[in-house]
Amino acid sequence: MSFPRYPRYKDSGVEWLAEVPEHWSVAQLKRVVTPTRPITYGIVQAGPHVVDGIPYIRPADMSDEGGVVSVEELLRTSPEIAADYRRSAIRTGDLVCSIGPSFGKVMVTPAHLDGANLTQGTARVAVRPDACARFVFWVLRSTVSVAQWESSVGGATFRALNLGPLTSTAIAIPPIEDQRSIAAFLDRETAKIDSLIAEQQRLIELLKEKRQAVISHAVTRGLEPDAPMKPSGVEWLGDVPAHWEVWKLSHVFEIIGSGTTPKTDVEDYYLDGEIPWVNTGDLRDGILDSCGGRVTTRALAEHTSLRIYPAGSLAVAMYGATIGRLAILGFRATVNQACCVFGGNSAILVEFLFYWLLGLRAQVISLATGGGQPNISQEILRGLRVAAPSTDEQLKIVHRLDTLMRQSRLLVDEAERATTLLQEHRTALISAAVTGKIDVRGLAEAA
Repeated sequence: MSFPRYPRYKDSGVEWLAEVPEHWSVAQLKRVVTPTRPITYGIVQAGPHVVDGIPYIRPADMSDEGGVVSVEELLRTSPEIAADYRRSAIRTGDLVCSIGPSFGKVMVTPAHLDGANLTQGTARVAVRPDACARFVFWVLRSTVSVAQWESSVGGATFRALNLGPLTSTAIAIPPIEDQRSIAAFLDRETAKIDSLIAEQQRLIELLKEKRQAVISHAVTRGLEPDAPMKPSGVEWLGDVPAHWEVWKLSHVFEIIGSGTTPKTDVEDYYLDGEIPWVNTGDLRDGILDSCGGRVTTRALAEHTSLRIYPAGSLAVAMYGATIGRLAILGFRATVNQACCVFGGNSAILVEFLFYWLLGLRAQVISLATGGGQPNISQEILRGLRVAAPSTDEQLKIVHRLDTLMRQSRLLVDEAERATTLLQEHRTALISAAVTGKIDVRGLAEAA
């Protein structure tokens, strides 16, 4: 959809804004704030959580635009500390903007948070009664504002937004009725776009769920729907086709091993070596074509646990955030201590084991030990009992699932591209509307 432009424009005098409609003004954000309630951040030291105390809002409590994610999970400070920081108390309708490392989140204070407070990572913007707070909300969510903030942060290691750059943010200000029209237009149009994005995200989840279900069925039930079944002898695996055999992985794979991490205080041990060194972050549930790590022949000589595994081996992440991830090595490589590798001649094809572990990943991870960081461990993986048919039938299953994966990946990629385009359109629409590059006054009440 194309939008009309305003009849006449003028130079704003601000690089970020460029031209603005002739009848608009340009000012700093602090000029649209109630003089008695200037822009300010909140409590520096909130003290311990007080169950019946005054709630305060941190950047982590906020979504990008939807406000506080969970009111029940807000931390609370004592009434005494809140009284010391009453200058930063928020009222219904105030804007709250995150200024910590995740700066740029914005919310409108709802009635049930009237009287709450902030932290030093959040700032209050109390918009004047003769301006439209919702319009200012969209201004602060625009790329024009974010670009100004990014320029103030520059290459700083701690990327927090200071009050100075926030209060001096240059904004284009239309007449109040136009502000309301633009805010109403953006409220409606972004809601439509968000609904379309949510549909694409649901589609992606459904595609992934269907793919997971098909893989799980194929590696536990085979391709013949009427095949007679028998108990596998593994409680969580259930029945399997009667002609399949159940194998313990330690009994069928010639190669089962792991690796280690070379000393980080010896520079020439890694990164510039000759041998690829795979870690769990490289595993992406597919064929691994490259990795960033390298180890030297010296590291291999000094660390006997650093083995070189042949191309075609299967690497499995055993713990950490990547637990259960998989990759078939596309090259000979060594691995770190968090990877378990299966390879060599076997009655079970590496490709079949890949799909078996992919289809039953949740069940395998449920066998992990440990608390904060569950660990599958090499012993658990070696002891897994896998039901599998003949090599020929394994190949048929693998080929079927390869086709499924390609088709599913194409559909997911298409949905992700659609999501990206919708998000880009949303971002562009907000910035164009709040800077007057498009005239939406006549569209604000459109159906």
